[in-house]
Amino acid sequence: MFVLVEMTDTVRIPPWQFERKLNESIAEELNKKLANKVVYNVGLCICLYDITKLEDSYIFPGDGASHTKVHFRYIVFHPFLDEILIGQIKSCSQDGVHVSIGFFDDIVIPPESLQQPAKFDEAEQVWVWEYETEEGAHDLYMDIGEEIRFRVVDETFVDTSPTGPSSAEASTSNAAEEVQKKEAPYTLVGSISEPGLGLLSWWTNS
Repeated sequence: MFVLVEMTDTVRIPPWQFERKLNESIAEELNKKLANKVVYNVGLCICLYDITKLEDSYIFPGDGASHTKVHFRYIVFHPFLDEILIGQIKSCSQDGVHVSIGFFDDIVIPPESLQQPAKFDEAEQVWVWEYETEEGAHDLYMDIGEEIRFRVVDETFVDTSPTGPSSAEASTSNAAEEVQKKEAPYTLVGSISEPGLGLLSWWTNS
């Protein structure tokens, strides 16, 4: 679930922090810059693990701050494919079941990856597993807040870096549409389409 990623960055330390230890100032700046941010094709950054190397610091003309190239390791949330995770159902929609693991909410289990046969209850706004028994189908509801065990089957990274206008004719209505279409920078796709996966209560209750 969590991995150590080696990174390199140039850190700017303002003059009023020169009285502090350099490592402390750099650690603080790195966490300000990266903590709780998604790095494209890397994952969700959690916190600094350690600093492995500090190169020489430079002060450039017109800027009283020091600039130091830093080699460091950062703790990153990036589950591997086929990893089993446990989260809570955040919401349900026609697109599937949306899951949260507390610090990360962009997890979706699409309809085709649910236990089958499944149906979406429009009135309750939840997905239902129509579990077959000898006495007929028994509806098992995937209620909001329930704990759910799922397998990570795919991941999607979206480059959300700001871009300039595509043309001089871009209108405010187009800008509004772009805001509405804004995607999450990092999304996990899960599956519960195998025995043992799904709501914990399905497999623990006798």
